[in-house]
Amino acid sequence: MEKSMNSTTLARTKSEQLVIETQAAATQTSKSPTMQNEDAPITSESMGTLSRKSSQRMVVGASPGRSSGGNKNNSHIRKARSAQVKLDVEELSNGAALSRASSASLGLSFSFTGFTVPPDEITDSKPFSDDDIPEDIEAGTCKPKFQTEPTLPIYLKFSDVTYKVITKGMTTSEERDILNGITGAVSPGEVLALMGPSGSGKTTLLNLLGGRLIQSTVGGSVTYNDQPYSKFLKSKIGFVTQDDVLFPHLTVKETLTYTARLRLSKALSRQQKEKRAIDVIYELGLERCQDTMIGGSFVRGVSGGERKRVCIGNEIIINPSLLFLDEPTSGLDSTTALRTVQTLQNIAEAGKTVITTIHQPSSRLFHKFDKLVLLGKGSSLYFGRASEAMAYFSSIGCSPLIAMNPAEFLLDLANGNINDISVPSELEDKVQMGNSETETRNEKPPPAVVHEYLVEAYESRVAENEKKKLMTPLPLDDEIKLKVFSSKREWGASWWQQYCILFCRGIKERRHDYFSWLRITQVLSTAIILGLLWWQSDSKSTRGRQDQAGLLFFIAVFWGFFPVFTAIFTFPQERAMLSKERAADMYRLSAYFLARTTSDLPLDLILPVLFLLVVYFMAGLRLSAGRFFLSMLTVFLCIIAAQGLGLAIGATLMDLKRATTLASVTVMTFMLAGGYFVKKVPVFISWIRYMSFNYHIYKLLLKVQYQDITPPVNGIKTDNGLWEVGALVAMIFGYRVLAYLSLRRMQLHRGA
Repeated sequence: MEKSMNSTTLARTKSEQLVIETQAAATQTSKSPTMQNEDAPITSESMGTLSRKSSQRMVVGASPGRSSGGNKNNSHIRKARSAQVKLDVEELSNGAALSRASSASLGLSFSFTGFTVPPDEITDSKPFSDDDIPEDIEAGTCKPKFQTEPTLPIYLKFSDVTYKVITKGMTTSEERDILNGITGAVSPGEVLALMGPSGSGKTTLLNLLGGRLIQSTVGGSVTYNDQPYSKFLKSKIGFVTQDDVLFPHLTVKETLTYTARLRLSKALSRQQKEKRAIDVIYELGLERCQDTMIGGSFVRGVSGGERKRVCIGNEIIINPSLLFLDEPTSGLDSTTALRTVQTLQNIAEAGKTVITTIHQPSSRLFHKFDKLVLLGKGSSLYFGRASEAMAYFSSIGCSPLIAMNPAEFLLDLANGNINDISVPSELEDKVQMGNSETETRNEKPPPAVVHEYLVEAYESRVAENEKKKLMTPLPLDDEIKLKVFSSKREWGASWWQQYCILFCRGIKERRHDYFSWLRITQVLSTAIILGLLWWQSDSKSTRGRQDQAGLLFFIAVFWGFFPVFTAIFTFPQERAMLSKERAADMYRLSAYFLARTTSDLPLDLILPVLFLLVVYFMAGLRLSAGRFFLSMLTVFLCIIAAQGLGLAIGATLMDLKRATTLASVTVMTFMLAGGYFVKKVPVFISWIRYMSFNYHIYKLLLKVQYQDITPPVNGIKTDNGLWEVGALVAMIFGYRVLAYLSLRRMQLHRGA
């Protein structure tokens, strides 16, 4: 009891001493104009682009000197320091006290984040405090700094950007404008938000700025450090797509590790790359789920917020100079969305340029952006500081009549919805003139009129000034500018390393599919049924050999049909992942193709072994080690050839419905021409059987079983079978070459 009283007295004494020191500092600051000027917030207009950390320190220093908000901030600091003193005295013996102290320190650290504004406008421009953000349990403990390694600063400018889409009809083609003269700029250390209603062109503009659209239909100027786009920039750009394109059966740690090994520089060792992946995991607060599978539609995995952070980690792991994100907060709750945007702020603090599209952010999210581009029907309605957007629209006569989320107000304007929004006099005059002509009494202007007014206001008040600013050359060395213009690609690994990494990744990802109980049951049940139907058949009599010929033909058909419809799904299902990774220059297409096709082989050849072990001995085929292994080798050739056909069809069509239809017709044709149903095929169509792998496999199986027996079964000559083996090998390589060329021709993003 006595100890408790002493501790309380000591805490109160230290707290009072701190309060006195704080008040003295506030008085000294207010009396010293020099100190006040030094601690005042510095905007980007006066000192260029500053890091967000500098802004935070300056706001802290300026707070005691403000008469309007000084008492609140002093009280806030006093409470946090008082809590810290109590913790020092009690030596953190109480778990509840530790939790309260963590919350207090968290609130203090977040209360000074955000863009820097003049002191007298802070209360009005930022009505919400980050102290209200509840603790995000799934985020874990994040490190305060992001990727502090030196990176190439990239200043992005875009002026009068246009983009058209040509839609072709039955007889005519029509051009549709998606973007109309968009202008803007963003510097390192800033977060630029592209905002607008659905269909306004946000994602198109983001893809265009990220170098992922075909240049033939793009107009205007997009420069990176005053230089045009080059292939070198692929290694300096991180692009997070709206859809979370990830492998569902890989863990978080495996996903980031494979990305690091493929994308980081060759100069780093494997251990250094894996350490970078671990660092990113802790920076993004993913350490609690690093050994959890990503998951998908039918596989349980990490949460939505964690998936989004993994996607961001896949891009920031290369320490990019430019980071593009397409609606990173879609599908997330408000707290997780806020943490995600806070992550983007931390990334920008390290000197990186961040551009993100955002659909309908909350008030607190909106105030975290540095710059804003507001789009409506492909036209620019505003570009400038996000904190000045409300003031700009008030200056043109559009302001909310009720308390409203700034983002909601801007989106209403972009949609032409002016409910609860004041209408400028110019619009009222247009409405009255329109009413007099049409003899209607509608007092609100239609959305088209509102949109036209906003575009004209932007063009007359903002656009020209922004274009003049973009004409000013950047104060950068020529060496830095020329680095961006380099046309040489930078691969993170050699061809052989890419192949080995993709091979291991493929086996880890697909081992769950190949060893699923459904697949194993399907193969084994078929084998058991065949063994029972042909139970200990007689291979010595002609009648018995005819029965066994039917079994051998079914084996040729089954292991020709099964792999084709498995391989068809390979490239259409991975098209999104292939497009994403090839657009980032993660690997060469040849390395991916060879790794993808060969990584399936070890898994594809296990089930046929089990199948043949059951059927061969149950059906009473000729018991000889040589014949058994030759039969197994023949089935392997059938599987690999059938796989090649499936890969070629899937890669050529890239559409599952059309590919499945074509494969069904092809496999059925090959089966009918396989030599079992029809012995004498007309001459004009007999060439089909030589393209059928079923025909060659059936002949090989008969030759393996009955090479030294006369008369020959079904009239097939029992030679050494080299012709059939050569035909199958030609199919194996020919189908795969066709599949590779089809992938090569596939219209991926630029530079694929």
